[in-house]
Amino acid sequence: MTSKTSTLDPAFIDRQRDQLTRLRAALLSAAEGKRADEAHIKSEVDQGPREYEDEAQRLAMLELEGDLVRRDLNRLARVDRALRKIEEGTYGRSDLSGQQIPRERLQAIPEAVCTLAEEKAQERQRRP
Repeated sequence: MTSKTSTLDPAFIDRQRDQLTRLRAALLSAAEGKRADEAHIKSEVDQGPREYEDEAQRLAMLELEGDLVRRDLNRLARVDRALRKIEEGTYGRSDLSGQQIPRERLQAIPEAVCTLAEEKAQERQRRP
């Protein structure tokens, strides 16, 4: 049976906590900035004479911004989960299987909560 507790050393976990905390702050800041940009673009669309080509470009830009905000919010949720796992003592273990997530993966993607193979399997299942 696989242990559900992390086998990572405390110094590594502390560095990861710091990195995750900084990443969380950056994602929150980016999301707020994008929301402010969206509000500004919407107010421009609502004011003044209508130039349909300009409006179409602004709306396309809003759609792209919305996709970026959703991506950042999804990543923020994974960062929050990783921080909770640190507090629970399970950071570095997959949420799906309990298997150890390789240290290299955690260094590259500190918010990883499953192994690469599990993530790829989830992506295949989500595809139509």
